[in-house]
Amino acid sequence: MENIRNFCIIAHVDHGKSTLADRLLEVTGTVEKRKMKAQYLDQLELERERGITIKMAPVRMAYTLNSKPYTLNLIDTPGHTDFSYEVSRALLAVEGAILLVDASQGIQAQTLANFNAAKKAGLKIVGAVNKIDLNPSMVSEVVKSMAELLEVSESDIFRVSGKTGQGVEDLLKAVVEQMPPPSLSDTDPGVFQALIFDSFYHEHKGIVATARVFNGEIKNGANAHLIAGNADFKVKELGHFAPEMKVDEKLENGQIGYIATGLKNPELLKIGDTMAAAGNLQLTADNLKKFALPGYKEPQPVVFVSFYPEASDDYEDLKSALGKLKLNDSALQYEADFNEFLGRGFKTGFLGKLHFEITAERLEKEFNIKTVHSFPSVSYKIKQRNNEWVVVNNPKDFPSDYLEVMEPIAKVEILAPAEYIGTVLRLQDVFRLRDVNTQTIGKTVLISANLPLADLIRDFDDKLKSVSAGYASLSYEVADYVSTKVSKLTVLVAGQEVSGLTRIVHKEDAEREARRTVERLKDLLPRQQFAQALQAVADSKIIARENIPALKKDVTGYLYGGDRTRKMKLWKKQQRGKEKLKELASKSKIDVPANVFKELLKK
Repeated sequence: MENIRNFCIIAHVDHGKSTLADRLLEVTGTVEKRKMKAQYLDQLELERERGITIKMAPVRMAYTLNSKPYTLNLIDTPGHTDFSYEVSRALLAVEGAILLVDASQGIQAQTLANFNAAKKAGLKIVGAVNKIDLNPSMVSEVVKSMAELLEVSESDIFRVSGKTGQGVEDLLKAVVEQMPPPSLSDTDPGVFQALIFDSFYHEHKGIVATARVFNGEIKNGANAHLIAGNADFKVKELGHFAPEMKVDEKLENGQIGYIATGLKNPELLKIGDTMAAAGNLQLTADNLKKFALPGYKEPQPVVFVSFYPEASDDYEDLKSALGKLKLNDSALQYEADFNEFLGRGFKTGFLGKLHFEITAERLEKEFNIKTVHSFPSVSYKIKQRNNEWVVVNNPKDFPSDYLEVMEPIAKVEILAPAEYIGTVLRLQDVFRLRDVNTQTIGKTVLISANLPLADLIRDFDDKLKSVSAGYASLSYEVADYVSTKVSKLTVLVAGQEVSGLTRIVHKEDAEREARRTVERLKDLLPRQQFAQALQAVADSKIIARENIPALKKDVTGYLYGGDRTRKMKLWKKQQRGKEKLKELASKSKIDVPANVFKELLKK
C-alpha cells in the first residue's frame, strides 16, 4: 500500500483535465503513442462532440521513481457544475487531487467550488497551471493567485502543458512524493469492504461496479454482498481499468478497480453502497451495519422533465434505457408518468439543465430512442388549507387553492473580470437576483447572489456568457426554499386544456410567457375546417389569446354570372357545416401532434 497513490484531476470546465490525463497516460506508458487519441478517457461520443467530460473515468498507471515502482490510480472528473455530484463521488475514493487552472483564464467559479470540496474531503491538493505553451501574458499572475488560494509558495505551483507535455513529468513526481498512500483500516483484515462510486451495465457480465477497496481483498469467484441493496452475488470477473478493462486475480486494500456482479436488476446496486465479503466470517443482519462504509448523500434532483417516446412502442425500451443510464449516472431519478396526448412516459429528475440535455442526447445516440419532453420545471413546497406541506414536482399537480408556496433558491457565485461587473449586475433587470455581494480577487470580481432556480434553468447561463463576452463563469448549489408568488399557466386549445403545456411561472412573468406560448402555438398547430381559439389561463383569468382561422374553400368558384342568392345559399351551407364540425370537435379529444410539442419546447 505504501506504493499506491489514488488521486483525481479537478478543474473548471475546458481547463484541460482530459488533455493532461492524455499526457499522464503517455508518460507512464499506459497507452502507446501510436494508439493515443485526444481525450482518450472520454469514451462517450457526446463527450467528444461537446469537448467536455461528462462521466468520471478511472485508470490505473504504473510509474517508477528512484527505482521504486508505484501504482497510480487516476480519476478524470467533469468540470461543469451540473456534474459536481460526479466530482464529489471521486473525491471520496482518493487521497489527493490535482487542482488545474487554465493559464489564459485563471481561477474560475468551479475552480473555487472544487477546491472547497477537495479541502472538505481532507485531500492533499497539488496546484498546476495548464496551457503554458500558449505563452499567455497572465501566467505569473495566475500562479500567484493559485499560490494564495492553496496557501503555498509560488514555486510549489506547477507550470504544465497538457498539449506538449511540458512539466507533466515533474507534476507526476509531485503526485508520488506529496500525496499520501492509502491508510490501513481498523476493520478485521479478513473482511472485504469496498465503496462503490460508479457502475455500468455489460450485456454479458451484468452490472459492473467501479469500487475503491478500503479493507481486505476479494478474489475472482468469491461470494459477496451489497449491504444497502441487500443482494448476494458471486463475482463473475474483477480487474482494473488500463484504461480498458483488464482482468486480475484479486483486488486488495487501497486499490481501485471493477467487479462484475452478474446481477441484471439495476435497482439492486446503489451508488455509495458498500460491497462486503467476509471469508469464513458469517455476515448477519446485526454486523452488516458495522461493515457499511460511510457513503454518499443521495443526490437531490432540482430540475424535472417528463420524457415520452416518439413511438409509443418504444415505452419498454425507454424504461430499460433509463435503468441502464441510472447505473452509469446515479444522479438520474425517474418514475412513470402519463400524458393524454403523448401517452406513457417518465417523470425524470436532473441536477441541472445541461444534465437533462445530455441525458436526452444519450437516449437518442446510445439507445436509438427519440423522445418528446415537457417544459423543465422545479419542485415547489405548498402549504395546503389543512396547514400540511406537500412537495409538487409536476406542474399539472399544482393545486388551485393553497395558503403559501415556496420555491427553491440557488446560491450562485459568478467570477468575472472587473470590466464586466456592470453588465453582469444589470442581469438583475431580467432575472430575480437578490442579496448581491461583490468581492475583488485580483483583477476579477466574485459576485455572490441568490437566484430562484426557475430563473437559473431558464437561460441565465447563456445570458451571463453573452453579457461578459464569455469570460464570466458560474457555479451554484441549491440552498433553501423561500416564499414566492407564482401562477399556474394552463393552455386551452379550442376550449380543451392541454396538460402537457402546463407550467408554473412567477406572477411577473405570467403574461409574457402566456403571450409567447399562444403566438408560437398559432404558428405550429395545423389549421382545421373550423376556427380554433388558443387561450392561456392564469389565476382563473384568460391573459392571452390567439385565433387559428379555419381552412377556407371557395365553394362558389365554379359559379359565374347570375343571381347572387345562389352563392349565398352555398356560403350558408358551408357555415352550417363548419359549426357542426366545431361542435363535434368540442366533444372529442383535441389532437396536438408530437412534433408541435417538440418545436414549442425549443428555446
